[in-house]
Amino acid sequence: MTTEAINAPSVAKRQIKTPVRVALWAMVFLASVTFAIGTGAISIPVETVWGVLLNKVFPDTVEQTWSRGREAIIWDIRFPRVLLAIMVGSGVAIVGAMLQAVTRNPLADPHLLGISSGGAFGAILALLHTGLFIGLLTVPLLAFCGALIATLLILAVTRFTQSSGADRLVLTGVAISFIVMAAANILIFLGDPEATHTVVFWMLGGVGLAQWAHLVYPLAILAPCACWAFWKAPLLNAMTIGDETATTLGIAVPRFRLQAFVIAALVTGVMVAFSGMIGFVGLMVPHIARRFVGGDYRRVIPVSGLIGGLFMIWADIVARMVVAPEDLPIGVVTGLVGGCFFLWLIRAKSQ
Repeated sequence: MTTEAINAPSVAKRQIKTPVRVALWAMVFLASVTFAIGTGAISIPVETVWGVLLNKVFPDTVEQTWSRGREAIIWDIRFPRVLLAIMVGSGVAIVGAMLQAVTRNPLADPHLLGISSGGAFGAILALLHTGLFIGLLTVPLLAFCGALIATLLILAVTRFTQSSGADRLVLTGVAISFIVMAAANILIFLGDPEATHTVVFWMLGGVGLAQWAHLVYPLAILAPCACWAFWKAPLLNAMTIGDETATTLGIAVPRFRLQAFVIAALVTGVMVAFSGMIGFVGLMVPHIARRFVGGDYRRVIPVSGLIGGLFMIWADIVARMVVAPEDLPIGVVTGLVGGCFFLWLIRAKSQ
């Protein structure tokens, strides 16, 4: 029996299963979005949720049987919140997958590497000290600058100390994160006391301030950066094997790694600007994605984006339900889950 004949059944089986898997993921995703919109201080039936959404996208397709108040809750408050959660989760998860590939470190994550702290520093600078001198773009722009500076600091310190090991890179990132957060705390201390409470709550993470007018900014950054990551997936595959192998395949390793870090800083900075600091999503989600689709980054990148969005939807649901009607900062939820996952990962790696 030939190899092709042996492999044929498994290939056919995979071809049959793939559409089923896609359909299941789509159903889970739509069910999660529906539950997130319908859940809150005021519960809203599923038919009302989809009636409002369909009428907004395709006017007058569904007979209106709901009040304007419920329509406003769905369209103006909860749906933008869900969309922002999806974009933040997807963006941070894709960035985490990229960083784990280019550093060859399963613990790499924008939060642990200090990139999120840099973004928070820039956002706090805009919110408490510089003012919105170019309008709504001020916060994401300064957050990106902060994230980029933190990233360049990590690379510079790693190079200066000749710490080429993957573990050393994470340790350097943690050290930079502490330094940048100390500087951010000084900015908070020197800022307007009345605004400090709001900024501290924002730093803990949340998507409750989502508005339609703001969503265009994270979308404008996430869409091209996610496409870039998917386009560079073969190079990310090569980077996981090692620098020498990647070089022999014609990859300019230092330049590509710098490009990946800049993209990571851009996405992380903008997401932090609109959601605060969301920790550990970029660490956990790529590992979960690999459990489903293996190590090929042509599948890891899109599946990480999907699972990251799902995870943030449910993290936000939990944050809204635990101390209802108040909102628990979503960073508390991701921190608790991510911290436990981090410990499990360390134990798994040691074994």
